[in-house]
Amino acid sequence: MVRAGVGRRRVQTAVMVLTTLLTVAASVLATGLLVASRAPFDDAFARQHGAHLTGQFDADKATAAQVRATAGADGVTAAAGPYAITLLRLHVTTAPAGAVSPPLTVAGRASAGGPVDDLDVTQGRWARAPGEIVIESGVRSMDMTVGARVRIAGEGSGDGNGDGPALTVVGIAESVGQSADGWVVPAQLGDLTAGGARPDRQMLYRLADAGTRGEVAAGRRAVAAAVPAGALTGTQSYLDIKQAAHQNTAAFIPFVTAFALLGLAMSVLIVSIVVSGAVGAATRRIGVLKSLGFTPPQIGRAYVAQAAIPAVVGAVLGAGVGNLLSVPLMKEVASAYGTGRIPIPPWVSLAVPAAVVALVAATALGPALRAARLRTTAALSVGRTPRAARGRRVRHALGRLPLPRAVGLGLAGPFARPARSATMAAAVTFGALAVTFAVGLGTSLIAVQKEGTPDAAGDVTVHRMHGPEPAGAPGEAGGEPRGARAEAGGGAGAEAGGDPGAAPEPPAPAPGDPSASGASPAELAAAIAARPETAHYFATAETDVGVTGRKGAVPLVTYRGKAPADGHRLAAGRWFAARGEAVAAARFLQATNTAVGDTVTLRDGSRTAELRIVGEVFDLGDEGMAVRTAHASVAKLVPDLEPAQYTVDLAPGTDRHRYLKALNDDLRPLGAEGTISENDEESPVILAMQALIAMLTAMLVAVACLGVLNTVVLDTRERVHDLGVFKALGMSPRQTVAMVLTSVAGIGLAAGAAGVPLGVALHHYVVPEMGRSVGTNIPDALVDIYTPAHLTLLALAGVAIATAGALLPATWAAATRTATALRSE
Repeated sequence: MVRAGVGRRRVQTAVMVLTTLLTVAASVLATGLLVASRAPFDDAFARQHGAHLTGQFDADKATAAQVRATAGADGVTAAAGPYAITLLRLHVTTAPAGAVSPPLTVAGRASAGGPVDDLDVTQGRWARAPGEIVIESGVRSMDMTVGARVRIAGEGSGDGNGDGPALTVVGIAESVGQSADGWVVPAQLGDLTAGGARPDRQMLYRLADAGTRGEVAAGRRAVAAAVPAGALTGTQSYLDIKQAAHQNTAAFIPFVTAFALLGLAMSVLIVSIVVSGAVGAATRRIGVLKSLGFTPPQIGRAYVAQAAIPAVVGAVLGAGVGNLLSVPLMKEVASAYGTGRIPIPPWVSLAVPAAVVALVAATALGPALRAARLRTTAALSVGRTPRAARGRRVRHALGRLPLPRAVGLGLAGPFARPARSATMAAAVTFGALAVTFAVGLGTSLIAVQKEGTPDAAGDVTVHRMHGPEPAGAPGEAGGEPRGARAEAGGGAGAEAGGDPGAAPEPPAPAPGDPSASGASPAELAAAIAARPETAHYFATAETDVGVTGRKGAVPLVTYRGKAPADGHRLAAGRWFAARGEAVAAARFLQATNTAVGDTVTLRDGSRTAELRIVGEVFDLGDEGMAVRTAHASVAKLVPDLEPAQYTVDLAPGTDRHRYLKALNDDLRPLGAEGTISENDEESPVILAMQALIAMLTAMLVAVACLGVLNTVVLDTRERVHDLGVFKALGMSPRQTVAMVLTSVAGIGLAAGAAGVPLGVALHHYVVPEMGRSVGTNIPDALVDIYTPAHLTLLALAGVAIATAGALLPATWAAATRTATALRSE
């Protein structure tokens, strides 16, 4: 009986297999994401045997044997090395515009494996011979792909002339402890070191106790004591890397959790709809079985088995599909989290299918036993056509309207089975909710990336080229002077204080000033202002200063000139407009325990400046710690700070490329260069989020469509006799399709109208939570992104989901022959 029931209802069996497949696949992905997001760094660190402590040793002060002996230092449980390391800049020669990388730490290492820092090669292979290099995925540029050719540039080149040995990128690897930026075979490293100098040595350690900074520091002291004094030149604690990784992870948690719970709830609903509908449609057959002598428990077991067989098939296939889909998805997530591969845990692939099959069995058992307990005559009397009284008044009312007959019949159809229509509406509501949430989340993420980079405004950015700093002057890595912006393409964008509207006219460098060999700020300002296409421009500079009451330094960004009023997005307050006013990001306010309206004191040596915070700016750069103010407000604090960058806005209709060519002809003799401001490159975190959103939304919509398909199949089968009558009276196949689609379109419209506000509410909750989880407040303008036109279109998503799910059974109904339909009861 079980085998016959499964084979006889092929359409319902196929729907149940597909529903279970998609449900399990979506649930495996959702649960896997939740598990992976719980502690991705800790899991990857344990899996790859990450280094708790990375030590760098001066090769002139400690021999390789002495460095290797530190593996026996007190508290060290495992060690790897020593590896020779050096600092290099790489230039991609196979890319049309390959840029020179920042200084990269390159280590000589024979293999990716080891007792500590077991590297995960995600693309390509490990270096096997000289002339090959493996790049750490977190530092590679877009053109530094497998197969690319790179050449050593700058002082780190083998011959010292900036045209060093060429290497081929043969692999991309992940180091969870970020031990190096690139790896070559040990024999290669000596050729890469400048001037034949001896490379430093690196050791990687795992410690018995490394849960706190104090315990890691104790391990460092033990290692330092095992080598000659001064030989240990630097160390890196895994806790700093872990903290940065958790900041990326924190942004994922709210929306991953929302999608996962939404997917699980929707899966339960759809499975319940499909299974209970299949059993409910068999009530008359249950009456036949009772008349043949079957007991209620026997009937219950039979129908549970009929539902469980296709569910088991779908669950097995779904687990496989979920794991296949997880490969590219988890790769994006791993890139964003800064870890190696993140697999779906095996227990998830076993527990989720088992839970779904159990859900199917429990859902089938209830209606089967209820039907089996009916009196035999009552069960036999249940026909396939709904009682005429149900929905008759609505059908008569719609018949009086000037509507095509097929449309009127379709609109009245849902009222014949209100409970079934309600379950279909619930499925479509979930689908419309998911689409609304996904569209809003994707739009907000794009806006957050764009607006969260205040120093990427304007049409053209001019960079001032400084001369070399005097010995001992503080500077950025790579030789850039203190005060230069760390991110190219910057410039702010809101009204600057000090002297609003005035052109930036910083004083020319005095004789002997080290910047005199570079561009003069006064000359740069004059060259920019001389171009007739220049609408307005302003200058920015950055340095590090102290804050009274807080340890460490914070970035200070100063403005000269008039910045556009809409260039910065504020979460609270206003932009500074007078001397002594400033704006800061949420993390700065939290770290200094201040709020908008409070005053902070900045310090640089014996000099101080008091600034009143008048606004909270949305700023994801500089770790959210930058203070922004007019240069006039801090002129006495940083008197020697000069502009490093100019942001230029052009008159409407100006060709940016032509303007830039003409401007650079004037700037290059002055030692400066302009570039077109771009902020189009998406971060790995945003890319991973968008991939997650797209895939999870597609799966949820597919599950919703299957719920509609199953319901319409049941309804169409029950009304097949009515369908034969309509066909006999002249209803064409096109009218039949219109009737079936119209019967779900009204439900889809109502469900879409209900799902859209629910999706908006979920979006308005999740997006601010994502901001708070990383220590910032997302401005309301980046959350309130839905317009009336958007909401109207999103409401139609319910109609699209409903009609997509009903299209197949509508086509089947239109193809049914009239005689076959009339013979059905």
